[in-house]
Amino acid sequence: MTRIIADISVSLDGFVTGPDPGPDNGLGDGGEALHTWAFSEDADDRRVLRESTAGSGAVVLGRRLFDVVDGPGGWDDQTGYGAGEVGKPAFVVVTSSPPRSVRLTDLDWTFVSTGLPDAVAAARERAEAASSQRGEDLDVVLMGGGATVGSAFDAGLVDVLRLHLAPVVLGAGTPLFTGGAARTLVRRDVVPTSTATHLTYDVV
Repeated sequence: MTRIIADISVSLDGFVTGPDPGPDNGLGDGGEALHTWAFSEDADDRRVLRESTAGSGAVVLGRRLFDVVDGPGGWDDQTGYGAGEVGKPAFVVVTSSPPRSVRLTDLDWTFVSTGLPDAVAAARERAEAASSQRGEDLDVVLMGGGATVGSAFDAGLVDVLRLHLAPVVLGAGTPLFTGGAARTLVRRDVVPTSTATHLTYDVV
């Protein structure tokens, strides 16, 4: 069964970027510390990354994050989604104005301008099709940015919340949660490493 998994790195004080994020400073000031685990040689960090990306049938992201990853200093063969760990899932971007062109033309991009629920539905279709082709259950991963993940969580679109809790206090930046309806979480897994505590919750 295809699940909707929100997967994001977060600081101890709840921020998913540092201060002053932008196209040329995607993670904000000091925000690189949130993703140290993704480049770690720790066996558990590598396993978490490998399992997370290998199970991705489609990935949802917001327009701001798309502009960062498709920008001149964005993804490449070494720093793309699960680079070196997985094939290339379909990517679905939530945006009110699709771009006229993309730099990363080797990736499968779909741009949805009718809202986040429609983007998640489109990603689910892509993930289910990929599941049929590969003969295994693949999921939709909401990779961000923070506003996209937070909005999906508030809207009740998320089945699983996977947090990579980095041992850093940023003091300011983009918060993951800004209010919204209360949700009950059931902890399913905890993987502590030297660079992060990887937490998996079912959203009920």
